Parts: sequence; C-alpha cells; structure tokens
Amino acid sequence: SKFLFLSLQWTSERGLEFDLFIQFIAVSSMGKEKVHINIVVIGHVDSGKSTTTGHLIYKLGGIDKRVIERFEKEAADMNKRSFKYAWVLDKLKAERERGITIDIALWKFETTKYYCTVIDAPGHRDFIKNMITGTSQADCAVLIIDSTTGGFEAGISKDGQTREHALLAFTLGVRQMICCCNKMDATTPKYSKARYDEIVKEVSSYLKKVGYNPEKIPFVPISGFEGDNMIERSTNLDWYKGPTLLEALDMLQEPKRPLDKPLRLPLQDVYKIGGIGTVPVGRVETGILKPGMVVTFGPTGLTTEVKSVEMHHEALQEALPGDNVGFNVKNVSVKDLKRGYVASNSKEDPAKEAANFTSQVIIMNHPGQIGNGYAPVLDCHTSHIAVKFAELLTKIDRRSGKELEKEPKFLKNGDAGVVKMIPTKPMVVETFSEYPPLGRFAVRDMRQTVAVGVIKSVEKKEPTGAKNSVLISVFSGACLLSSYVRPSFASLPLSGTLSENRVLDRRWRGSVLCSVVCWAKTDCC
Repeated sequence: SKFLFLSLQWTSERGLEFDLFIQFIAVSSMGKEKVHINIVVIGHVDSGKSTTTGHLIYKLGGIDKRVIERFEKEAADMNKRSFKYAWVLDKLKAERERGITIDIALWKFETTKYYCTVIDAPGHRDFIKNMITGTSQADCAVLIIDSTTGGFEAGISKDGQTREHALLAFTLGVRQMICCCNKMDATTPKYSKARYDEIVKEVSSYLKKVGYNPEKIPFVPISGFEGDNMIERSTNLDWYKGPTLLEALDMLQEPKRPLDKPLRLPLQDVYKIGGIGTVPVGRVETGILKPGMVVTFGPTGLTTEVKSVEMHHEALQEALPGDNVGFNVKNVSVKDLKRGYVASNSKEDPAKEAANFTSQVIIMNHPGQIGNGYAPVLDCHTSHIAVKFAELLTKIDRRSGKELEKEPKFLKNGDAGVVKMIPTKPMVVETFSEYPPLGRFAVRDMRQTVAVGVIKSVEKKEPTGAKNSVLISVFSGACLLSSYVRPSFASLPLSGTLSENRVLDRRWRGSVLCSVVCWAKTDCC
C-alpha cells in the first residue's frame, strides 16, 4: 500500500530496522476497540523475563517470523542461542553485547479482551530504579519465577529480587498479579508437578505477607523458551488444570481510570526528534491530555502548548489514564525537561514543587536505626531524588494507625511512623488521597528497598519567575501584554519570557541583536 511504501521510505532515511518497522505498522492499528492495559514483567535476574516476553509477543503475531530468525542468527553468532527471544526486547546493540536489559522496553500485543503494553523490567540489582519506574506505570505484574534447582532458591532468598520486586509492585499500587513458574522444561524431572507445588506454596506464603491475596493469583507453569502453556495448553503439563498465560491475562479485571481528576503525567524520558522537536514521553496517570492544551511542567513551572499527542505511532485526539504517550511541545528545549518532571493542565491544579511533605512510612529492611537527618533516595512515580527525614513526628501501629509514641528518637525494622520529609532537589509529589500514583513511594538505601510509604500532606512552593514558552505575538489576543520594540525591528517575530516582573529578553535575530521588553502576568495565557 501507499502508506506502507511511504513508511518504509521514512525508515530508510533514518536507518531503522526494515522488518521491525513493518511490524510497528502492523501493531499500530491494534486494540482501538479494546481496553488498554499495562503489564510489568518482574522477577529475579536470569529468571527468563525477556525470553518469556519475547516469545509471548512472537506467538501473538506482534513480531514477524523473519525478525525472530534474524535474532536467532545474531544470538547464535554471539554464542547465546538461548537468548533469541530475549533479543526481541534487547534490541539495542549496546544492550545485546552486555547481555542485560538496561532500560524499560515497551512492546505491544493483543489478547481477546485487551490491548496490552508490556514493560520488560530489568532484574539486575543495578537497574532497580528502572524497575521501580516501570512498575509505577503498570496495571498488572507478571512475576517470572525460575523453577530450576538453585534458580528458585536464589530468587526467593533474602537478597533475591523475587521478594523485592513483589513487594515493590504492591507498594507502587499494582494490585493484580500473575505468577509464571518458568523453565519447567529444566526441572528435575522435567515438568515436575512436585516442584511446581513446592514453589506455589512458598511464593504464596510470601505474597500474603506482602499484602496480596494468593487465592486470586494464578500460578501458571510455563517454559518461556519452549512456549509451554503460554498461548495453548501443553501436553507436557497435563497435570495442570488452570489457565494458560494468555487466558490468565484475559481474566484480569479492567482497571478503573481516574478521568475526572486533573492531569498528571510523570515524564519517563524526553527526546529530541529531527523535524518535529522536543517530545516528552510518559504515562497519563490521571486526567486527559489533548493537542492544543497548555501544560505546566512541575517542579519548574515551565508552561507551553501541546502540539500533538501520539501513542504507538498513531495521533490521538486525547490521551486517557493508562496511555503511554509521546507529545510534542512548542518552543521547549530538551534540556528544559527531565525524567521525573510532571506534566499538568496549567488551568486545573497545575503541578508544583514540594517544599516538604508528611508521609506514613513502614521500615522493612534497614540494618540499624533511622533518625532525624537520615537522607536516602526516594523513588516516587518516575523521580529518584534524595530526601531528608527532617522530623520523626510519631511512631504508629502499622495495622491500626494508632499513635504509639510522639517524636520518637528512631524507627527500626518493622516500625511504622509519620515523618516530615524535605527533598534535596526540586521534585513533584502529591497526596495519596488525591493522586495515588504520585503519592506512594519506596525508600532506597544500600542498593535495596529499606522502607515504603504513602504521602499524607504536601506543602507546595509557589512558582517564582517560571519560564513560559507559549509564543508571544503582538498580533495575538491570547496574551494581554504591553511590549516595546525599536521601530527598526518591528517586523521581527517576538517571543519572550513571561514572569511576574518586567523581563529583559535579549535574543539574536540573524546577525542583529534585538532587545525585547515585555510586561506580563503569569496567568495571562
């Protein structure tokens, strides 16, 4: 078709993968009539997350067979034949050579009921920040468990990521889970029911302690490499009567989307795209994002207009909660935005920098005592910023919330308390009651999660002299401002910096230095 021809020509100019982009076109039309859900794939390092995910997407037609064959050849050439399905997700050369899934890879597939975006979360401890970022965007967690002798034990141990990932998933609000007992083709004996039963018992016990109801979690025995029980029922596992992985996904409850709340979209990344401009990327957590909307980015207060919104290479008239989108913004440099910033509607409770906030925390994995002045890293939505435990206000009963002690000297493992926290750098957080995805967090220290919590109240800073990137024109009635321009430069296009005070904005116009003096109110647009 003409569309396909133009698309291929577009990719060739930019040097993208030929086969791969055909697939993007194929999947871009998926799921319009279906509910969109986000799935995070979690689990210990080498449990088979990327292989299982890659095979699942391949089986559901998301990736062309020729692409898989090419990946298989590349994997064989690098002596990693068993990695061929993981190659689907580890598509960047640098990641392939290191053998690690470094950043959150987004891939799409379709079930009978849902249009799914898969977030393949890294298992290596070094990349736990990325895993937290991915989990905070998810509606369901698929926990991949290595069923082999030694593999399961390593993952479920105190230092293993099976425990930590499950705990983080619950803390970050992921209430639905599917457990996959992977590598059943490599148990002793192969496809062992006894091994499966042992794993279900131990993992269920831990998930119950975390807060999940194990009776509502399907445990699916699979082989991510061979494909057993992923799409179709396997004869190798005829003793298992439960759902396949695909059936378990269709059994998920449809997530409720907070459409009626003001917009909150934490940025996952920011890209500069040739011919288009600056494109922030992230998931809409609450509210609606539309082209033409004037958005404010917290914590800086930068305000600009949204030119367009896209998801999976399709333009959207509006992006709803749960949608992972990229959106093009006017007159903003890629340097002005960072991961962790939050996009909001400038006219409806815009996101602001937090001066301090009060949180209810549970200490769960700290070797000593935590007192006033403790400064770990707080992982909240997509931001990772050090915060200071400025004041331990009360020690409370972790179940009833009843106050046990005022102004305790310290908190230790198992304790819960109310703490006043001060960020060491500008950040946006919200109360859990108003914006749940921006009001829960994990506290990390010594490369592990030492506490989890929710935010009860936030004291916000009022923006001072925030840059406004909405184009100012003397011909536009959108802004009420007085401007003075030297007559010789009167024909030049004007753009300026809005603030509460008079601002002198000196800019080069070709070879001429032009001075523009603007008076404006911050709420004039």
